[in-house]
Amino acid sequence: MQIMRSIQNRIYEIRGERVMLDRDLAFLYGTETKSLNLAVKRNIQRFPTDFMFQLTKEEFEGLRFQIETLETSDSLRLQNETLKKGRGQHSKYLPYAFTEQGVAMLSGILNSERAIKMNIAIMRAFVEIRKVLLQESDLKEQLKLIKERMGEHDVQLSQIYDALENLLDDKATERKWEERERIGFRKK
Repeated sequence: MQIMRSIQNRIYEIRGERVMLDRDLAFLYGTETKSLNLAVKRNIQRFPTDFMFQLTKEEFEGLRFQIETLETSDSLRLQNETLKKGRGQHSKYLPYAFTEQGVAMLSGILNSERAIKMNIAIMRAFVEIRKVLLQESDLKEQLKLIKERMGEHDVQLSQIYDALENLLDDKATERKWEERERIGFRKK
């Protein structure tokens, strides 16, 4: 379960897609980012733009703050974005993002036992996230229906209050009529 949570924390939403970064995948597969990207470049025909894309600088900057926030709460998280001293500690290339289909395609080019097991776990994590999102959308739909019904009930309650006010006004008018001071002749 810990590994599943760790994988799910490494799935981001970029350009409307749920993706994983090359460095996170390399860490999970037990290889270097450079090696992973070289394997992908050797098999680039397997990775069209809807399977893999390179982040823009703006996307990476926005994502970097998310990563740093998660790193403080997840001890298994790669310390990618923290500043380190020394040569070669910072990546000079923008990371690649792999969609669920791209991660599935990686299983065809990375054949180590760890990569195969990790790929299965990653696919399960994507499925779990999809289930959670479907449940969320069902809940949103139910809330929308409840809100609409509440709106209908508000209208009905308003009508009831208006009718009660009219009845009370009629009763008050009758009381005033019966309690009025009588004038004229009385029969004995």
